[in-house]
Amino acid sequence: MYNGVKVLDVHGHVSSPEATSNYLMLMMAANTAFPSPIPAGGVPAAGGRQSPGLSPEDFKKASQRHVDYMDARNIDVQIIGPRPFRVMGFMEEHLTPSWARFVNDCIHIQCQDFPERFIGAAQLPQLSDAPDTTHVLGELERCVKDLGFIATYASPDPGGRRTTPGMHEAYWHPLYAKCQEWGIPIIVHGTNALDRRFRVVPHNYQLGFYTEQYLATQFLGHGDVFERFPELKIVVCHCGGGLDRFHKTDPHLPQKDLSRNLFFDTCAYESLFLEAAIKQRGVDRIVFGTEAPGSGRHVIPETGRSGDDLVPVLDGFSFLSAAEKIQIMNGNPKKVFPAMAKWDTADSRQAVTAS
Repeated sequence: MYNGVKVLDVHGHVSSPEATSNYLMLMMAANTAFPSPIPAGGVPAAGGRQSPGLSPEDFKKASQRHVDYMDARNIDVQIIGPRPFRVMGFMEEHLTPSWARFVNDCIHIQCQDFPERFIGAAQLPQLSDAPDTTHVLGELERCVKDLGFIATYASPDPGGRRTTPGMHEAYWHPLYAKCQEWGIPIIVHGTNALDRRFRVVPHNYQLGFYTEQYLATQFLGHGDVFERFPELKIVVCHCGGGLDRFHKTDPHLPQKDLSRNLFFDTCAYESLFLEAAIKQRGVDRIVFGTEAPGSGRHVIPETGRSGDDLVPVLDGFSFLSAAEKIQIMNGNPKKVFPAMAKWDTADSRQAVTAS
């Protein structure tokens, strides 16, 4: 909570038992899309293997650790999606649908474990070299209609080789059209990056996050996406990757009003960068997001708190009014993700289970 209102976090990733990695490794090693090892009603899928470490109790323990982490950072509700560096968009294309379905089932389990705390966002079985995004719509429909997810993640370049069409191109139109039709916001987050130059940098997928999210911001701004899909809402993670070095009136930047469609989260762990991002993007376009737990676990010496403990950081920004801080942490998430209002009640469990 923050000043009596719930803190709504739009940027979280699934926390599953370590044994979920075994399914991924087995599929990639055997180059075979095996049935899911997660029991449905206590029974694995036909042909699937009952894997140790994937019991309901194992999932519940992983979910509880996630909840405890959120509690320590005053986060009440979190949208959770895939862990981007584990999307593995460069795998053989016949494996991608099974992996996406498995991850989405893991997300759904965590949401069922703590329905008052977690909301699902889908992993899409994206293929960079597909003719368009029609191929992802079946899994998106399952996640929305069967699993109750309220958003979807999308990687600007799932294959990691910079061969995916830009997010302003017609390749993306089937996804945009369906998300507009269903009122499903898109969370844009980079995934894997296979640029050989990146290898010297530890955890170099982060460079892919930065570059692809910044490019997506530019392409979406300069293209005609929001003229074609005026009700579509997109959140670009990590404040949009990079910030603009041009003044807002410069023709290098899109000279159009994007305030109804294009938003950015607060997931930046350097307070100077976060301050600049809020001032540059504008409070109305900033939604609270932390990725907690994720890459912000390091402790900042000056504060003694982890990087992803962002409620105190925002609270300490003197350039923001009290109302603006609440707007970022509560109002704006509900504006971009209207379904989050169900989780912002005095008894959110009752509101969610009754829906």
